[in-house]
Amino acid sequence: MPNGQWYPPEWPERIRALAAGEITAATPRRAATVMLLRDDAGGSGGPAPLSAGPAPASAPYSGDGLAVHMLRRRASMAFAAGAYAYPGGGVDPRDDDRLVGWAGPSRDVWARRLGVDAASAQAIVCAAVRETYEEAGVLLAGESAGTVVDDTTGDGWEADRAALVERELSFADFLDRRGLVLRSDLLGAWARWITPEFEPRRYDTWFFVAALPAGQRTRNASTEADRTVWIRPAEATEAYDRGELLMMPPTVSTLRELRSYGTAAEALAGADGRDLTPVLATARLEGGELVLSWPGHDEFTKRLDATGPDGPGGVGAGRTDAAHPADAAGPTGPVGPVDPAGPAESADSAGSGGPVDPARSADSAGRADRSPR
Repeated sequence: MPNGQWYPPEWPERIRALAAGEITAATPRRAATVMLLRDDAGGSGGPAPLSAGPAPASAPYSGDGLAVHMLRRRASMAFAAGAYAYPGGGVDPRDDDRLVGWAGPSRDVWARRLGVDAASAQAIVCAAVRETYEEAGVLLAGESAGTVVDDTTGDGWEADRAALVERELSFADFLDRRGLVLRSDLLGAWARWITPEFEPRRYDTWFFVAALPAGQRTRNASTEADRTVWIRPAEATEAYDRGELLMMPPTVSTLRELRSYGTAAEALAGADGRDLTPVLATARLEGGELVLSWPGHDEFTKRLDATGPDGPGGVGAGRTDAAHPADAAGPTGPVGPVDPAGPAESADSAGSGGPVDPARSADSAGRADRSPR
């Protein structure tokens, strides 16, 4: 049974073109994405199980344990259409140049943790916090080092959020205007993935975890998503394994890792000391096959006929080396597996919830495609 691994049908030909020197690898842009977490108690309200079919946005959820906030990318998006992902986006270069209001571990501490210089560390952490606010309406900032904003609703907040999305307002100016400091201590660095060299748009993406602040509610504030949901990591990966949810390898990998944590606090504590060595897919010829693999993540390995589109099997033919069996190419259409939760545009159950790069590459609907995660 095919799983929900996102696998564009043009990848084999692009891999061959890169190997032949016909295309040059693009330089990846820095990006950040956030796995927003909350603790769900039975009957508290949350996502309807995805296997239950179409459900209203605020359907009650009786599950217990850790839940993660995810969004589904619109079918019109040029990149990873229909895939489930986390809020996130590209770094705004302005965040390299100006000190922002800051609380928590220093920029130097974050620089050592992320493996970059202090200015880049500030920009990456700013991207994580800004994009979570832009796409989910959740702001990891407060008036002091010991406080967090508890309400980001209202016309004024929405005007500021829209100005951030359009890059009319820098994040530093936004914090200054509101008298806020970024709460870097509310984030935990989790992983780092780099888009494969054969992709035309590439991102060097740091993944973070953060707990939903008390009083704040997520909403679908992203123009790139048609649905958001709070879901337990185990439920999401099981739906992926059944081929019901389309996801990219970094999303699946981080969800599987979250399954071992029972609360948001445990996951945040677990982020300390995690290995942030970048994960970058490699391609090689082996016994007449083209092998695409992500080091340390064997379940995503693909084996393809190396003879090209005119040879036996053609582009996309092949098989998967994985503990979670899949068909040769995974989902090959623009949207992938059918989402049993239904196609309706909807808000998540906590309210009315990834990524934009500053280059603002337009998708087929004329919106910005902000897609590192």
